Formats: sequence, structure tokens, C-alpha cells
Amino acid sequence: MISLFFLVPSSMLSTVSALSAQNIGAGKHERASQTLLCAMSITVSYGIIISVLMQFLGGSAVHLFSDNADVVRLGSQYLHSYIWDAIFAGIHFCFSGYFCAYGLSGISFMHNLAAIICARIPIAYLASRQYPDTLFPMGFAAPAGSFLSVIICTGAFMWMKHGKHAEKLFTTSRQTNHD
Repeated sequence: MISLFFLVPSSMLSTVSALSAQNIGAGKHERASQTLLCAMSITVSYGIIISVLMQFLGGSAVHLFSDNADVVRLGSQYLHSYIWDAIFAGIHFCFSGYFCAYGLSGISFMHNLAAIICARIPIAYLASRQYPDTLFPMGFAAPAGSFLSVIICTGAFMWMKHGKHAEKLFTTSRQTNHD
């Protein structure tokens, strides 16, 4: 079920990567940035809509997969907090596509690693220890990790656009893509 909720954000990663790479190859770096921002608008809008809907339909969604009352109750608790990740993951997925278009996939690896180590695992662990009777707090580990990724990605994007190496990066990617 979670995979279904992330179809739009996941597809935007590929879309941003492909469209940005085409624009980068044409030397249209500003258009690549516009592609990123447009895709983020789409994923954030989708994330807000699906997150709000699941606040009302979470139990019914979980019930599609199990008739067990405990599974539905606990799954619904988890989904009510986890689903907010659709907003933040959509943003960092778009950033990852953008970074990959520039050949900077290492940024994507690093922000995901940081999110797992600094947020997702510790928050899920602490929530399981502090709130053993509910999965609601544990569900917030994913959006917290994605929020950390968004912060890291925003910093990397600003470095790309305004850092002292920005001109070299854009010139190098243009030469690489034309060879």
C-alpha cells in the first residue's frame, strides 16, 4: 500500500532526472531548475492531498489488506503519521533526480544515509521504546528523515547555484554532455 502512495513522487524523480539532463545538455540550466521546481509543486500538492485523505480513510485503506481488528487499528495509527512523508519524500526525490542529471548522485546517497542514521532509525527506535502500545509516533520517523533530506538537498542546491564552484560545475556538465 505504501508503494502505491509513492508512485507519483517516485515517478517525479525519473522525470526530473530525464528532463533536467536534456536541458543541461542543451546548456539551459535555468530550465533544468524550473523543471525541478515544477515537479516539486506537483509532488507537494499530491502529498498534501493524499496525506489529508488518509487522515480520514486510513483505517479503510488498511482494512483492504486485513480483516484483523488489531492490524487495522495499529496499521491505521502508523499510516496516519507515516503518510506525511509523501510530502517531504516528494521533494527530496525531485532533488535526487536533479542531482543525478548533473552527475552528482553522491549527494542523493549522502542525504539518504544521513536521514537513515540521524532520523529514521533513532526516531523509530525511541518511539517503539517510549510508546509500546501505539504505532502512531513511530510513523513520524519517515517524515522526519525525509525532512532532514530536504534540508540537506536544499543546502546542496544552493551550493550548486550560488557557490564559488557553480560556474565550473555548469560549464563542466555542459562540456561533458556535448562530448
